[in-house]
Amino acid sequence: MPTLFTSLDSSTRHSLAPFKPLTNDPDKHPWPHDGKTMTLDFSLSEEQKQIQADAAEFADTVLTQVAGAMRPYHDPESRFNAIKPFYEQMADAGFITALIPKEYGGTAFTSLEFCLSAEELARVDINVPSAILSTGLGLDAIINFGSDEQKTEFLPQFTDGTPRLAGIAFSEVGGSANFDSNVVGTGVRTTARLEGDEWVINGHKQYTTNGTGWDGAHPDLFTVLCTTDPLSPISEAAAMIVVPGSTPGIEVVGMIDTLGHVATPSPMVNFTDVRVPAGNILGSPGDGVKIAQSSFTWTSAPIAIACVGRMRAAFDVAYEFAKTQHRGGPTPIIEYQNAGYMLADLKMKIEAGRYLALKAADHYDKTGGADREIANIAKVYNSELCVQAVYDAMRLVGVESYGGTDNALSEIMADALCFPIYDGGNMGVRRRQLHELMKQEGYDPLALRDGKASVYSTEKDAVQLV
Repeated sequence: MPTLFTSLDSSTRHSLAPFKPLTNDPDKHPWPHDGKTMTLDFSLSEEQKQIQADAAEFADTVLTQVAGAMRPYHDPESRFNAIKPFYEQMADAGFITALIPKEYGGTAFTSLEFCLSAEELARVDINVPSAILSTGLGLDAIINFGSDEQKTEFLPQFTDGTPRLAGIAFSEVGGSANFDSNVVGTGVRTTARLEGDEWVINGHKQYTTNGTGWDGAHPDLFTVLCTTDPLSPISEAAAMIVVPGSTPGIEVVGMIDTLGHVATPSPMVNFTDVRVPAGNILGSPGDGVKIAQSSFTWTSAPIAIACVGRMRAAFDVAYEFAKTQHRGGPTPIIEYQNAGYMLADLKMKIEAGRYLALKAADHYDKTGGADREIANIAKVYNSELCVQAVYDAMRLVGVESYGGTDNALSEIMADALCFPIYDGGNMGVRRRQLHELMKQEGYDPLALRDGKASVYSTEKDAVQLV
C-alpha cells in the first residue's frame, strides 16, 4: 500500500520550483539568449513530483477497484457505504491529515500540492476523492476562520488516521443561488436562535455531501450556514456554526440519486431544534457569507483539476480506440485526419485546463486564499471544457460510447455533466462572483497577471499579498 506525504516537510515545499538555467554559456542555450535570465518556470520540485507520483500509484493500485465495488448497488447510500474501505485507505495514506494545519497535527498541503494529487486521483475515480474534498470543504471554515480554541477542539480528531467525514450544510431546499440576498426573507432560510448559551438551529438543507455519514451515522461534524435573525439582512445575520454530527435533532429525510458521481451522496438533511454551544459560531453573525465564499474558493482549483483528470480518462479511452480499431477499414482510425485532429484538440484542452487550474492553486497559495477571481474562472472554464472534451471523445468513438459493451465514456460524461452545476453552478458563479467582483471600485483586470488580488474588498483581502 503506498503511503503518501508522510516524509515531506512543508517548510521545504514551494508553490513553484526555482528556475535553473540549463547552462550559463549563451552558445549552449537551446533558445535565443539575450543575456537576461527567465524568471517563469513551470517545472515541479522533486517533492512535488513525488506527491504526483504517489497519488498516481494510489489511483492505479487502489482506486481502480472502486467501480467494481459500487456496481452491485443501485442506490446512492449503499454505493457510498461501498467506498468506505477505499476512503479508509486514503486516510491511511495521509489524504485527510493533508487537509489539517501542522500545528493541529496535520501535514498541511498547499492548494497546489492538493491539486497535483487530485488530478491523478480523478483520472481513475471521482467518488472517493469527492468524499475527501467534501470533508475539506466542511473543515475549511474552521481552518480559516475558527479561533485557536475552536481549531483545537474540532481539527485534531481528523489526524488520527480513521475515516472521519465532515460536510458543509449550505444548500437550502428550493435552491441557494441567491444565498447572499439582502432582501429580508430570502437567501439563507435555516435559522439559528440564541437561547442562553446555546444556538438552536432549525432548517432544511439538501445536497449535503457526506451528510449521511457511514452507515447512516452522520459525519463527524457539519459546518452549517444559517441566519441568526430572519428579519435582518443576510449581511448582518449570516453565520457559520459548527455542529457535531452526533447532535440530537439531525435527520436525513431523503436522498437525491444523481446521474454521475454515483457514490457521492446528496442527502436532504433536516435540523430540528439542534442545540450546540454558543461558542461554536465561527466569527460573528454577518460573517457567514464571506466564510462560505472563502470555502468554495478553496474547492475551486481542486474541482478544476479534477476536470482535467476526467478529461484525461476520456482521452485515454479515445486514444486507445483510435490506435486499435479499424471499424471495417484497412487501417486503424488514427490514420485518418479527422480522428487525428480530434485527438489533437482533446490534448489541447487537457493541457490548457491543467495550467489554468494550477495557476489558480498557486495564486490561492500566494494570496492566502484572499482572491476569488482566478479560482472561479478556473472552475467555470474547466468544468465546461470537460463536458466539451468528453463529448468529443464520444464522437470519435461513436455510438458504442453511448451504449456499447464498454460504457467508460458515458460514465465519464455523467461525471463531467455535474461539474458545471455543482459547488456553485456556473451561471451563479458568473453572476454572483465574477460579475459582482468586476463592478467593485478598484477592480484591477491585470491583477492576476501580476500575482495580486483583483480587488481588496474584505479584511482578509486587505493583507499584504506577494
